[in-house]
Amino acid sequence: MRSVEDIGSSQKTVFVRVDYNVPLDANGYISDDARIRRSIPTLSYLLDQGAKLVVASHLGRPKGEVVPSFSLKPAAERLGEMINKHVLLAEDCIGSKVREQVAKMESGEVVMLENLRFHAEEQKNDDGFAQNLAALCDVYVNDAFAVSHRANASVVAITRHVDQCAAGFLLLKELDFFKKAMTHPKRPLAAVVGGAKVSSKLAALNNMMRQVDIALIGGAMANTFLKATGIAMGKSRVEDDLLEEANNIIDTANKKGINLLLPIDVVVAPALRDDAPARVVDISQIPADEMALDIGPATIDKFLTVLKTAKTIIWNGPLGAFEIDPFAKGTQQMVAGIADMEALTIVGGGDTGVAVLNSGRSEDFSYISTGGGAFLSLLEGKTLPAVAALK
Repeated sequence: MRSVEDIGSSQKTVFVRVDYNVPLDANGYISDDARIRRSIPTLSYLLDQGAKLVVASHLGRPKGEVVPSFSLKPAAERLGEMINKHVLLAEDCIGSKVREQVAKMESGEVVMLENLRFHAEEQKNDDGFAQNLAALCDVYVNDAFAVSHRANASVVAITRHVDQCAAGFLLLKELDFFKKAMTHPKRPLAAVVGGAKVSSKLAALNNMMRQVDIALIGGAMANTFLKATGIAMGKSRVEDDLLEEANNIIDTANKKGINLLLPIDVVVAPALRDDAPARVVDISQIPADEMALDIGPATIDKFLTVLKTAKTIIWNGPLGAFEIDPFAKGTQQMVAGIADMEALTIVGGGDTGVAVLNSGRSEDFSYISTGGGAFLSLLEGKTLPAVAALK
């Protein structure tokens, strides 16, 4: 797979697929521009080489319709501020008007295409749509790790119609840190896995059982594991159809000598609400009419003590309902504890990335991925379609 540094881009029109699927507030303003900031190294490099940049992304889920609230106008304005250049927002991402705008570009200019997902063909990986995108450029660069697990036209089909294709710096960095974490890790290798459902992480858990030395399981998915060991979970969210799978994972860990830890105490409440009367109980004492919504202080201490022995820590999934204050402490204290460790610490994007960024300790982690879904696909042992296309 070629790097952006391996291609000649001077005076050429370079199509850069980025991921500007940024959160917008009620007034349509960007509330977190991290994804835009992390694309700047690739864009700046290409501009310094004298390229003409055509920047493309999606935003939200417009489902193939033109939805004004999902326009990339805010992203174009924010990017312009960051690179100190005017970024022209095209009316569309394909068509004669767009081709005319791109044809008139001079070296060092930037045009951002309108939302790719205003066309249903993007998510269908439509070859004709990809040809129309490819017609805009001489060179294609994928720097959108967060969508590289999806077979979309702008990351897969387009590569069949552009002679020079390469990976941007962000995509390369994401793959490099994953390799450091899971392919050639410094051991002991510890995985911290949380989130709502075992079903969404089952493939990743099974794959990680082949590689990790330590596995810590929290969040609502731990409820299923606890029930599988015979613990009464009250009204807690449990995936009863996956109890056998949970037991199989526990058995695999035992056979392989993996130190697999589950919560030993939890924060319970009768409902998932800000004003819920939350309290800490041992896992053997969960009331029949309450639910487990966070890990407790004894679990936090135990998890952090074990993690101090690790040389590499990979974390995917929050350990409680961290969006709601009474159930945020487990995730918050794990963030603070892991941030102070000397291990290579990698956070797998998504909600976990949000929790770390909100903590103000993001600089104390080795790497925070930009793509929760793409990162999870790698944890499952899958090849990302967009990476395969570049290769």
